[in-house]
Order: sequence, then structure tokens, then C-alpha cells
Amino acid sequence: MIAWTDTMHAPPAGAPRTDLADQVAEAALACPDVRTLTAGPHVRIATYRAGLPLAGVAVRDDEIEIGVVVRYGRPLPEIAEDVRRLVRPLAGDRKIDVLIADLADG
Repeated sequence: MIAWTDTMHAPPAGAPRTDLADQVAEAALACPDVRTLTAGPHVRIATYRAGLPLAGVAVRDDEIEIGVVVRYGRPLPEIAEDVRRLVRPLAGDRKIDVLIADLADG
């Protein structure tokens, strides 16, 4: 397992946390190198809501944390920046943390 985290601050926006978490998940999964979302080690990256929790996205007052499994091949910092770029319009003034928890073949 690989655990690598990258952080950057984002500009303003707003939405209820569960709706925002769904939008963030959709944006992160739009990155061609992201295979799936993951709650990460110790299952700490999740949004709890009615029904099943959304694993892989945690929206907090001051940050959004995203856990991903990515396709092997590109440098991890580039992939994290791609995910961050896709999520940034949704993040408001929250910082965006991207945890690359594992690599997948092609």
C-alpha cells in the first residue's frame, strides 16, 4: 500500500456537506488516472449521511480530504494536482488534501 498526501488551498464556494461531498466525488472520479475512491488507511476519509457513507471524501469546515486509488504510470504529484484542479471550483475557501492510498494496473 502507498500512502502519499499532497495539500493546497482553494478559493470560495458553498453547498451542504453531503451534496458537496457527492459533487467532489464526481469531480475526482473525472480524473482519468483515478480508478476509485477509498476511505484510506484506518477508514478515516468518509462523509456520513443517511444511508451508506460516501467513502473517499470528507468535507470539513476548513478542508476537503479525498482518498483515491490511481492508475500506475504518472508521477503522483501530477495526479494529485489534476484531482485538486477538478475539485477546486467546488471547495470554497477550504484547503484540498489528496491522499493517494494505492496504485492499480493500467
